[in-house]
Amino acid sequence: MANSEDRTGTSFATAHRHVRRRRTGQARLHRQITKMNQSLPSDSKLSLDEDSKKHDHADMIIQPYNLYIERSDATRNMARFYAMSIEPNLFGEACLMRRWGRIGTRGQTMSHHFETEQEAVDLFLELLRQKKRRGYSSVAHQAPAGR
Repeated sequence: MANSEDRTGTSFATAHRHVRRRRTGQARLHRQITKMNQSLPSDSKLSLDEDSKKHDHADMIIQPYNLYIERSDATRNMARFYAMSIEPNLFGEACLMRRWGRIGTRGQTMSHHFETEQEAVDLFLELLRQKKRRGYSSVAHQAPAGR
């Protein structure tokens, strides 16, 4: 029995040693993280936001560009829609968002990114001319039926 008590005592001591090592390791890591968090503040001239002030596009979209057109031909079982809009993205670029497909479906999407609003407007107008030539026309927007 003395032999088994020694083994139990030894295993307890070993386990206790491992717990102490883990706690001191965690304390050391906590001190390192605290040091990093207390480091000197960064120089605002080197800030990432400094560059964005040079290219601030808050007033980029002068007027809203939204379009929804449809093309229907019952004889050919055709019912298509085409939607476009110009919106700013998080990086300050103008994005031309396009969506098209069969009416009643989600359709497909594509986005084009431009540095200037004028480039996006040029493509917007060119696509509009193409769609008008193919027979797309604007539709009166109907409000959903109420209860």
